[in-house]
Amino acid sequence: MPYFKTTGSEELQLFYEDLGKNNPIIFISGWPLTHQMWEYQITPLRELGFRCIVYDRRGFGRSEQSLNNYDYDSLAADLKSLIDVIDVNDITLVGFSMGGGEVVRYCSKYDCEKISRIILLSSTVPYLLKTDDNPEGVPFEEIQESDHQIRDDRAGFLATFGKHYYGVNFINRPVSQGILDWTNSLAFTASQKAMLSCAESFSQTDFRNELAAITVPTLIIHGDNDKTVPIKATSEQAASLIPGSLYKVYPGAPHGIFYTHKDILNRDIVSFVTSDIVDMSDVYEEGLQTLPSNEPLVTRDGQGE
Repeated sequence: MPYFKTTGSEELQLFYEDLGKNNPIIFISGWPLTHQMWEYQITPLRELGFRCIVYDRRGFGRSEQSLNNYDYDSLAADLKSLIDVIDVNDITLVGFSMGGGEVVRYCSKYDCEKISRIILLSSTVPYLLKTDDNPEGVPFEEIQESDHQIRDDRAGFLATFGKHYYGVNFINRPVSQGILDWTNSLAFTASQKAMLSCAESFSQTDFRNELAAITVPTLIIHGDNDKTVPIKATSEQAASLIPGSLYKVYPGAPHGIFYTHKDILNRDIVSFVTSDIVDMSDVYEEGLQTLPSNEPLVTRDGQGE
C-alpha cells in the first residue's frame, strides 16, 4: 500500500492512491470521511484519462493519527508533503467541505506552488462560525453540541449527521440506506480525537484574509439546500473574496453533492480542468452573479464543452 511521510512538525505515515497518468487532480476529503468518498469521481474521471490522487487526512482512514496537531497549518503541510512526493506541476486541487480549508491554507502559505487551478465544493471556507461580522454562520452553541454528541454517542451523532449530509427527511430520500451505511462506515475509521480536533479547526478557522492570496483560476460549487455548511456564510462569501472566481449554485442540492449530484459535478470538474478559461466574462452573462447549475462552464461557438 502506498504511503507518504509528512515533513512538518511530526512524522506520520499517510495513505494515498495515485491513479492514472495525465491532468493530475488531487481530491481532498471532507470531514469525517476518507479518500473513498471520491469513488464516484475517480472511476469516471480515470476512464476519461485523468490522473486522480486521493489521500486520507491524518487520523482518518488508513493514515496514522496525531496525538495533538490537527490545525490547518499542519494539514496544509501534509498536503505539501504529498505534492512533493508526486512531483508534478499543473495540479488541480479539489477540496470538499473541510478540505476547502487545506486548499486555501496551502495557497496562502505556499503561494499555490505547482497548482494550476482549484475547485471548492460545499466548502467551509471562508468562515463557518457565527460572529457579529459573520451573521450567517453556525452558532457556537451548535458546534459545542456536536462536540458533546461525538464524545457521548458518536454512533448516534453520525447516524443523524449522515441524513443531513444528503438531505434525507420524511418526504425526501435522495440516497439509499446503503449509501447512508457506507458513509457511516467511512466516518468510523477516524479516531475520536481526529474528529473532535478537525471539527474545531474547520468550524473556528477564519480564512477571510487569506482568500486574496489565491491567484489561480477557481471554481466554487455549493448546494443552496445545504443544511451542514450554510451557503451564505461560506461559498457565497468566498466567491466575492477570491479574485476572478467562478461560482455555481446547485438548486435544491444538499451538502453531499459528490454523490447526489455526481453526474453534473463530474461534468463541471472536467469542463473546468480542461478549459483555458480565466476571465469571468467568458462564462458569465452581464449582471449574472452565479452560473446556473444546468449550464456548462465553458461554451465555444455556442456549443457546451
